Amino acid sequence: MPITPHKIDAKGKSLGRVATEAASVLMGKTSPAFQKHVVADVQVIIENASKIALTPNKLKEVHVKLFSGYPGGLKERTLAQTIEKRGYGEMFMRTVGRMIPRNRLHKERMKRLVITD
Repeated sequence: MPITPHKIDAKGKSLGRVATEAASVLMGKTSPAFQKHVVADVQVIIENASKIALTPNKLKEVHVKLFSGYPGGLKERTLAQTIEKRGYGEMFMRTVGRMIPRNRLHKERMKRLVITD
């Protein structure tokens, strides 16, 4: 079956609303032929990622936590630092990636997520 594109315009919307819509489409929940063990034949395209509505408080929140395993090895990165260093695409990839179940289908589903600024 051909992969059908599903476009989401992020302009003026909040991060969570766009991410939940993208995650549900990637999992195939919007399809009438939904099967949880099959990757849906859909590609999600998030447009206008840089025009998303972000409040100043949201930018200060810790978005990424990394722990090396050593004492004092906890590194935290806020949402503003993630956007500055890696861009809006990384922010969406991390957010949507956490909403999709981490099983054998996770990588294949995440490959079908395309983000454009």
